[in-house]
Amino acid sequence: MKRLLNVLYITLPDVYIFLENENVCVKKDNEIIFRAPLLNLENIICFNYPGVTSHLMGECAKRNITITFLNEYGKFIGSFYGPSKGNVLLRKEQYRISEQDHKSIRYAKNFIFGKIHNQKWVIERAIRDHFLRVNEQKLKAVSVELTEDMKQTINVQEKDELRAIEGKAAQSYFKILDDLILQNKDCFVFDKRIRRPPTDPVNALMSFAYSLLAIECKHALESVGLDSYVGFFHVDRPARPSLALDLMEELRPHFADRFVLSLINRKEVLPEDFERQESGAVLLKDDARKKFLSAWQDRKKETIIHPFLNEKIEWGLVPYVQALLLARTIRQDLDEYPCFLWK
Repeated sequence: MKRLLNVLYITLPDVYIFLENENVCVKKDNEIIFRAPLLNLENIICFNYPGVTSHLMGECAKRNITITFLNEYGKFIGSFYGPSKGNVLLRKEQYRISEQDHKSIRYAKNFIFGKIHNQKWVIERAIRDHFLRVNEQKLKAVSVELTEDMKQTINVQEKDELRAIEGKAAQSYFKILDDLILQNKDCFVFDKRIRRPPTDPVNALMSFAYSLLAIECKHALESVGLDSYVGFFHVDRPARPSLALDLMEELRPHFADRFVLSLINRKEVLPEDFERQESGAVLLKDDARKKFLSAWQDRKKETIIHPFLNEKIEWGLVPYVQALLLARTIRQDLDEYPCFLWK
């Protein structure tokens, strides 16, 4: 099993990153403010376009360490990594499946079934943990709706029909997400999902979490030899990692949504942690972003029993395990892709 290593997040805008004596060094104003052994890293994620030396990039390529660049909103800009890994025959089979709807929909159905199942259990868990503070009847009604959507997903034959079911389920789920926010309700209010750019603190947190999750899924897929840009559910578009977006669907509810709700409800993020720009966009302040990333890393170190493998793994390895199971299914080592179902 893959070992969970560290991710180095570079959030300062005016820094220079280089390699010195097997350490990644971050320099600001001619002073080294941080060092980390390259040996312990699996990813370096940079915000705000810091300078990175070619020496460091070369060593990262040799050691399969990906360098990812995001803008200040957390939007993916691009990645630098070494040679493609895995068997070319695996990727050729992936391409064949993606071009045949009757084959690709089998994978798409499982991604979406897993997503709706996990949305349902985010709600059920909230009822269980906070039954005195939430409207149980209202939440149960939505949970029943999602159960019906899951049943429809099993029998669907067309991708457009599947997209309609997924959209209906998302609408039901998001309309009660505000009920799961239990602290600082004057600031943390969720009305609807707003992406580009987020215009309220809850959407800002969700967008940031989704961006990080998409990167995790992209790296996981590439680590097992799959092409993260050729998907089975999301339509292929230039520069869009469609398969990574496919894979993250089933992981969004527990990996991102519940994480954001926990940050708010535990008061780990506060109203003063956000700033509003002239465009109306709402962003995490620099210090708050560091808190978010620290909590994200801590969350990845928590252990669970994987529902399919029945083995103890860290949360941070879930995208990798799902990518590995997807590759095994494409190779026909498994009859069906086992989506991640969590309660």
